[in-house]
Amino acid sequence: MDIFAELTWRGLIHQTTDDANLAAWLNSGSRTLYCGFDPTADTLHAGSLLPLLLLRRFQKAGHKPIAVVGGATGMIGDPSGKSAERNLLSVDALRANVHGMELQMRRFLDFDGPSAAAIVNNFDWMSGFSYLEFLRDVGKNFPVNVMLAKDSVKGRLERTDSGMSYTEFSYMLLQAYDFVYLNEKFGCELQVGGSDQWGNITAGIDLGRRMRSVQLYGITSPLLLKSDGTKMGKTESGAIWLSADRTSPYQFYQYWINVDDADAGACLRMLTELPQNEIAALDEARATDPGKRDSQRRLAEELTRLVHGDAGLTSSQRATEIFFGAEIDALNDAQLVEIFADVPSKTLPAGRLSGDGLNVIDAFVEAELVKSKGDARRQIQQGGAYVNNRRVDAIDRQLTAADLASETVMVLRLGKKRYALLRFEP
Repeated sequence: MDIFAELTWRGLIHQTTDDANLAAWLNSGSRTLYCGFDPTADTLHAGSLLPLLLLRRFQKAGHKPIAVVGGATGMIGDPSGKSAERNLLSVDALRANVHGMELQMRRFLDFDGPSAAAIVNNFDWMSGFSYLEFLRDVGKNFPVNVMLAKDSVKGRLERTDSGMSYTEFSYMLLQAYDFVYLNEKFGCELQVGGSDQWGNITAGIDLGRRMRSVQLYGITSPLLLKSDGTKMGKTESGAIWLSADRTSPYQFYQYWINVDDADAGACLRMLTELPQNEIAALDEARATDPGKRDSQRRLAEELTRLVHGDAGLTSSQRATEIFFGAEIDALNDAQLVEIFADVPSKTLPAGRLSGDGLNVIDAFVEAELVKSKGDARRQIQQGGAYVNNRRVDAIDRQLTAADLASETVMVLRLGKKRYALLRFEP
């Protein structure tokens, strides 16, 4: 595979350190490259998908990827793109975060064969440095005027409401030394990252030249942004995580299936491994019939399968079908509440379902889906009322515990999409 041509077509090349020769260099043999990941949480997030998939693409093209988890640099915090000082994490918190990220990375990369990937933690080599040794061996090779000219530093120093500590100012030195160390240990010659990492990448290339007289290379990709300029993978409730414990497979699937048309094409190119002809066909279908949302559905399928496996995709698709009217069965309270997270709900005593049970008309009144019993009666008689997505066919039907969709939840619906939940608790 001509990896450089592939990345260019997908819109994944923002800057390179050698526009003229890099493509030929990459295509002339197997190269070792790395990308760094900041361990600010015990899971990766949607923004991590692009660099992770970048490593995966290089590996499939015959190159050897290294994922560097920043156990050392995470103690300082990358100032790139930040307007204020980060809160520093404890050693124990960083250790837990690094472990969680390593487990997730193994879903994306192959650790066997001639192009086997590696995961390393820069704490392993940085922790052996004394302060004086680092200043003598590394710091002396960094011109301060060059550091001050970097956008990540200059932007912060120009702000009147915040500055930059010496700690964050030193971050560039640590990341730059990572590149030198990886070159010596693994023969790594290329660093990739987001466009906000350009200053750190070029600093590492310069340090390699000064310390070891080696030629190193860098490639940056555009940041994963929506068409309005905001970050992809962010919602009002927070980030879209790759951990099922933080963002369920259903929530993950729903995020991508609801991507705007203006962003769908870029996401298909940058985040999936779909071939060029299929993406072109999806582009055409989106232009002629955007209402079908074929692009978003394909995007959601590919990413959910990649992150959560076939089982996660199947459960997400099933949950989506339920929201759009499929009969509800074999689900628990947590799953139902998640699917109908934005639906009004009301809690009633479980005793309302005992004895003769709760009349279906009263149930719709309690759920406030109708204004009166007469309104409920008309809706049922016209065939527009559903319990657990099954049509109610009689106004005298009594609901009992046997009508619960899960342990405590009953799902009521009027028409196609007007839902409400009744929860019956002791």
